[in-house]
Amino acid sequence: MNIPFLDLRRQTRALEGELRATIERVLESGRYVFGEEVDAFEREFAAFCGAEFAVGVASGTDAVAIALQAVGVAPGDEVVTAANTCVPTIAGIDGAGAVPVLADVDANTFTLDPASLEEALTERTRAVVPVHLYGQCADLDRVLEIAAAHGLKVIEDCAQAHGARYAGRRAGSIGDAAAFSFYPTKNLGAIGDAGAVVTSDPEVAERARLLRNYGERERFEHVLRGRNSRLDALQAAVLNAKLPFLESWNERRRQIAGRYTEALAGSDVLAPVERTRMYHVYHLYVVRAPDRERFRSELAQQGIETAIHYPTPVHQQPAYRDLEPVGRSLSVSEGLASAIVSVPLYPELSDDEVERVAASLSALAGSLVDR
Repeated sequence: MNIPFLDLRRQTRALEGELRATIERVLESGRYVFGEEVDAFEREFAAFCGAEFAVGVASGTDAVAIALQAVGVAPGDEVVTAANTCVPTIAGIDGAGAVPVLADVDANTFTLDPASLEEALTERTRAVVPVHLYGQCADLDRVLEIAAAHGLKVIEDCAQAHGARYAGRRAGSIGDAAAFSFYPTKNLGAIGDAGAVVTSDPEVAERARLLRNYGERERFEHVLRGRNSRLDALQAAVLNAKLPFLESWNERRRQIAGRYTEALAGSDVLAPVERTRMYHVYHLYVVRAPDRERFRSELAQQGIETAIHYPTPVHQQPAYRDLEPVGRSLSVSEGLASAIVSVPLYPELSDDEVERVAASLSALAGSLVDR
C-alpha cells in the first residue's frame, strides 16, 4: 500500500454529490463573475473568520498585494516578512509595488521572530506580513506591539491557516487585514486559483473591492488604478459548499498530528511545536530530521511519500538574491531549509494509513542516529 503525500481526489469524491449540484447551479444561473455566489461566500467566510468583511479575489498572491494597497502601502514602501515562507508571499509584496524585507523566524515555531522583525525595521517600513506557517499563527502579540510602536500596518498571511486561532481569535481577524489563498491544496481549497482579503475595516474592504476590479466604482467610472483579480462565481460556490466541513476537517488534521507526535516522542526527529493559546490546524506536518535524505528514502521504501516545505529560503532563490540582508542574520531560516520534512497529513487519510505512517515514524526515528 502506497500512501501519497496528498490526494485531492479523495475529498472531491467524498463531496461529489454536493459539488456536482453546486456546479450545475452556477452553470444554470448564467452569472459567472461576481453575483450572489460570490456575495454569499464573502458573507459566510467573513463570519467564519470573525471579521466584518471578506473580499474575494483571484488568488492568495493577489490577496497579499491588494490587502497591502488597501491599507495604504505605496510603491517603494518597505514591508517586512519571514524568510521562511513560500515565494507567493514575496510576489504579493512585489505586486503592491512595495519592497520586501526579510526577517528570520523562531527556531521552534518557524514563524516570524519578533526580535528579527525589529532589527529589520527602517524609516521606510510601512507594514509587516506575519506568515501563519503550516497552520499555526505567528506571535501576533509581539508583532502587533512592535507595529503599534512604529505606526505599521499588519497584514496576516493566512494562506495556510484557515480556521487557526490565536488566543481565542480566528486567524484573519486580528491584524489590519488578512490574505487567504484557496489554492486546491489548502485546508479550504477551491478547484482552481482563488483568494480573499479579510478585514473589519470598512474603508479597507471598499478599497479592496475597487482594486480587484480595475478601480471601478460604477460602470466605466474608475477611481483607482486597480487590476483584474475577481473571484469567479464557480470557485465561490465550491468554497461555500466546502466551508461547513472545514471545522471537522481541521479536527481530523489535529487528531492525525497528535498521533504522529505521539509516535515521535523522545526521538531525534523533532515534531512540530504547538504554542500555548494556539489552535494549530496542521496544513502541513513538518518535522526536523537529523539525516533528512535517509529519513525520506526509508519512508519512500515503505511507500510513504514526503515533501519539503521549503527547500530554499527566499533570499537564496535566483530571482530574489537581492533580498539577502546586510548585517543581519537569517541563519534559522537557512538551517531549517536543510532539515525539515513534510509527511502525509490530510483529513482523507484512513485510520490504517495514519497508523502505518505513525509506526514507520516511530521505528525510523529511533534508528536514524544509531546507524
